[in-house]
Amino acid sequence: MKILPTMIAGLVFAGSSFAAQPNILFLSMDDLKPELGCYGSETVKTPNIDRLAGNGMLFTHHYVQQAVCGPSRASMFSGLRPDTTKVWDLKHTCREECPKAFTMQEYFKKSGYETAGSGKIMHGFKNEDPLSWSIPYVHSGDLPYDGGRIPALYTQYQGKEIHAAAQALEKSDLKKYKEKQQFMAKLNAKPSTECLDLPDDAYSDGAMTEWGMGMLDRFAKSDKPFFLTLGYRKPHLPFVAPKKYWDLYDRENIKLAAFRKMPLGSPDYAFHPGYELGGYSDIEIKELGADLEKQRELIHGYYACVAYVDAQIGKVMAKLKETGMDKNTIVVLWGDHGWHLGDHNIWCKHSTFEQATHSPLIISMGQGVGSMERGKENGSPVESVDLFPTLCDLTGLLIPEQLEGTSLLPILKDSKAKVKNFAMSQYPDHAKKGLMGYALRTERYRLVVWVKDEVSRTGKFDRSLIDSVELYDYENDPLETVNQARNPEYKDVLKDLEANLESYFSTRQLLRPAGK
Repeated sequence: MKILPTMIAGLVFAGSSFAAQPNILFLSMDDLKPELGCYGSETVKTPNIDRLAGNGMLFTHHYVQQAVCGPSRASMFSGLRPDTTKVWDLKHTCREECPKAFTMQEYFKKSGYETAGSGKIMHGFKNEDPLSWSIPYVHSGDLPYDGGRIPALYTQYQGKEIHAAAQALEKSDLKKYKEKQQFMAKLNAKPSTECLDLPDDAYSDGAMTEWGMGMLDRFAKSDKPFFLTLGYRKPHLPFVAPKKYWDLYDRENIKLAAFRKMPLGSPDYAFHPGYELGGYSDIEIKELGADLEKQRELIHGYYACVAYVDAQIGKVMAKLKETGMDKNTIVVLWGDHGWHLGDHNIWCKHSTFEQATHSPLIISMGQGVGSMERGKENGSPVESVDLFPTLCDLTGLLIPEQLEGTSLLPILKDSKAKVKNFAMSQYPDHAKKGLMGYALRTERYRLVVWVKDEVSRTGKFDRSLIDSVELYDYENDPLETVNQARNPEYKDVLKDLEANLESYFSTRQLLRPAGK
């Protein structure tokens, strides 16, 4: 059963008491691609995330709605797609663009849950979205750092020289973010990596973990259910992590991306070299393609950050078990998008390709919550927008009618089940031609249709608005080396996928919240 958004203020539990309601521990990961042990990686060391997957359901084909932080998070936390939230970039915010939107945290708060959070969570919302929290959100500068020393430059670095440069920045009269970044870059004080022999809580993710464990102790004494969101910042740039996590890997043995070219027959505007790296003082983007040593350093740093954040997950899960609340808690581990590590000569995210749109999703729950298939994988397409209705189903709350996802409860009960035939992602073109790329991903194929961006504003799709098409076959070409859209051998495949795309748009017009 679904409810209208106008009913949110008067929500009650479908269950009989607070004590019976499952808790939710939501682990939001920034820039985490599914290069983890549980996803088959033989290089990256993630024993704690692997353990979580072993006690839950791992989704091998989970896709985000847009591969950049703000739009992805606005979409997932609101249960609405980017074309509904109207958040397609880092400039606009969800509630302002889509007044009928509300977050899952707000919904659970008004349903009787204690909601708390810290770290990187509500990008795509203003001021970490105060309406989401029954307990005020805790900013990174207020976390319990080792020795009380807050990392420099937006709680990122601990190097002495960078701290000194940051103090000089504070004394300057610079106001704009870009100006501040340029100031630090000129002092060579905004490097892409940092490797220092420090404790975990010298950096924000470790300090947030300590705070999160304290919150679990607090919730253990409460008679109300909780929804705790921990927003891990790593492995987002800059790649800063304690030295012990760098030491887990031998840089000389780190492999570069297997295919570092554009796919044959693909449009140029689908690509970018990694503009996000341009804000760092030790990188020249134009030279990065030939600088193999720098590429290995970046990959090494990414792996170190993944190992670092995995260790934090282990600490939180151990504390959850220590309190005894693990038996009645749903745990979600979600990556806000993937990350290019040099494939197609692309770095960072911001694309419609596999490495940017594909991210980890693991759902686990204690024995007291209900039955599910544990230690299983599901290979059907699922989307970030599916999480809101799934958590409603698992906790017995009514599903808001405006949500645009589909509950994954059938899959949790049966790992062979499927709730949809494809997942959708999107991203605007990099040549600023006024195009939006819509990527439709099935278990085997990806269709990307680049259309005039009026489609994203109106929701009305028409073939006459198509500028170009891409088609990739992951069974025969897992590295996306050739665009098969013009290959006559794929004529029938293309026809079927295009029919699915048209069906998606015609259905979406019925799903938009009132007034949008």
